[in-house]
Amino acid sequence: MFKTIIFIIASYLVGSISFAYLICSRVYSIDIRQYGSGNPGSTNVLRVLGKKPALIVFAADLLKGLIMVSLGRLFGGESLALLSAIAVVIGHDWSLFLDFKGGKGIATSFGVIIGISPKVGLILFIIGVSVIYISRYVSLGSITSAASLPILLILFNYPAKHIITGVVLGAIAIYRHRDNIKRLLSGKENKLGQRVR
Repeated sequence: MFKTIIFIIASYLVGSISFAYLICSRVYSIDIRQYGSGNPGSTNVLRVLGKKPALIVFAADLLKGLIMVSLGRLFGGESLALLSAIAVVIGHDWSLFLDFKGGKGIATSFGVIIGISPKVGLILFIIGVSVIYISRYVSLGSITSAASLPILLILFNYPAKHIITGVVLGAIAIYRHRDNIKRLLSGKENKLGQRVR
């Protein structure tokens, strides 16, 4: 139990590392929270600084999720991997180092999903990219993928603990996009390609 608690805390702390904030402040000398939507995530980095830094941030956030799930499975089996998945996403979304504020957790969630089930991760990637391509709304692609996660885990007959984890991760992602949902419904959401500074 002690090892489990320590690893969950470690996962939260790793999740709390904001690569959007670090990369933008160290490389581009800006606080990404002061630009665009103010969100320290890859989508806002894309709008403010362009594709290259956004891809770096996305990859780094994805990897921290994938690595912590993989380490959780290595040190404590599947149950610890699933607990780590939730903890690292919570850390990203409510970062200890950013006054308990953070990104929306999509890249990190994608990383943990790949660690839990690569086939589900691939399908969610296809769903998300397809929705974004058709609608030009990154948020809509993220929300659709989040809602699809527990459904896919059920369809592939994953155990209850995996499905519960999927429900939690999906609910967190949708909750973090609540303002985007309001803007989508009012027609005020920014589309992909709208660059701001």
